[in-house]
Amino acid sequence: MTDIIKRTTLMVRDGDAASNWYETVFGMTKWMDTPFTLSGTQLAAGKKGDKTRLIILKCEHDMIGMIGLLEWLDPKQDAPEELPTEIKFGAPVFVVASEDAKGAVERARALGSTIHSEPREWSVTGADGKQKDMIGCSFWDLDGYFFEVNQVVKVHD
Repeated sequence: MTDIIKRTTLMVRDGDAASNWYETVFGMTKWMDTPFTLSGTQLAAGKKGDKTRLIILKCEHDMIGMIGLLEWLDPKQDAPEELPTEIKFGAPVFVVASEDAKGAVERARALGSTIHSEPREWSVTGADGKQKDMIGCSFWDLDGYFFEVNQVVKVHD
């Protein structure tokens, strides 16, 4: 059996605001929303007894491509006051296959996201050797996570 990465969990300031952002921008749906108390052993954050809330959102598939939103309830987790404006080493870059890249950037903007790249046309040769014409854009979510959003417009034979 080959292992799969089924979810990425992100630390967020406000679970409701973050969940609304992912549901609105990417059309994700809530799969789970539950409070839990940290054991102090598995997660390399917080300490034993911390009260948290985990919201898991999904796209079309119910096992892969999921996003977890982890909010500290008690004690509140310190979060940076200023959000990033560039990607630093160790920070993830999320790549989204979209059917509406232009709409995604507009929905993100309306919710207060910082936009890095407006929608633009570009082309790439895929792993199958075929050229794909794309529309791409990029932006940060409300907690400073970076998203590159791409929409395939045409695949050349």
